[in-house]
Amino acid sequence: MSSQHPSIKENWFTELSDEHFPGQGFSLKVERILHHSRSDFQDVLVFESSKYGNVLVLDGIIQCAERDEFAYQEMIAHVPLFAHGNPKNVLVIGGGDGGVIREVVKHDCVEKVTLVEIDKTVIDLSRKFLPGMSCALDHPKVKINLCDGFQFLRDVAHAAIDEKYDVIITDSSDPEGPAEAFFQTEYFELLKAALNPSGIVIAQASENVWLNIDYLRRLMRIAHSVFQKADYCYTTVPTYTSGQLGLIICSDDCRLSITKPQRHPSKREQDALKYYNPEIHHASFILPTWAARLINDRNANE
Repeated sequence: MSSQHPSIKENWFTELSDEHFPGQGFSLKVERILHHSRSDFQDVLVFESSKYGNVLVLDGIIQCAERDEFAYQEMIAHVPLFAHGNPKNVLVIGGGDGGVIREVVKHDCVEKVTLVEIDKTVIDLSRKFLPGMSCALDHPKVKINLCDGFQFLRDVAHAAIDEKYDVIITDSSDPEGPAEAFFQTEYFELLKAALNPSGIVIAQASENVWLNIDYLRRLMRIAHSVFQKADYCYTTVPTYTSGQLGLIICSDDCRLSITKPQRHPSKREQDALKYYNPEIHHASFILPTWAARLINDRNANE
């Protein structure tokens, strides 16, 4: 394990990417490095920050921080789960930190959750350094598969895995390295093949309207080419560059209104949530005028 990292200088971690957010960056003050190594798949860094708790970084990109992670985990989990209304079988691809799993098992109607994570190192380090996120990884409803998410879906499509899902949550990292395949047409087609007829897919879109809206428009075009319904929503997370992250939610059930919850949280469920509520569910799909025009214009030139 290394006690240094190229993204940390003078006790400041800085996230830079000329490809995804050129001309800007994001920094956090570092108290100490807790772990740095190279797994079989990616560079893995965990550090203690001065204001945001422990932070997990993969290939130089922040994945989660203890202070604000719930804003992402709750929205990517509860938007599709409450939009569905009665999900029983849920698939989570990526998300080895356990945050999405923690949110999914809050739904009593969910009977089974399958987590597909390619990098065991992420799971192991999350158990050690992110206990508030990884706390449900050993829940009796949860089954963990250490394998490639793309291949897992291929096995479902080819009936090597005889199972369909009510909700599929793609909690991948940014489209670099092992996660690059999660942002292509074939992946959306495989997601569709793994869904029950009234099922819902949600995927983090990597970008938001302030960073690379042309990329989002292309991604939405792919989603619309595969699914009958596709919408874009977002959540606000300070430790993600520009403070906002996009989510794409899709379904082949034309009767389903994915922008509004079919079932509202009970008082017990709502008391356990910090970010999600039925009002913010709907509001997260409402975009500024210029952004809505570009994202929803399927005929615009590339």
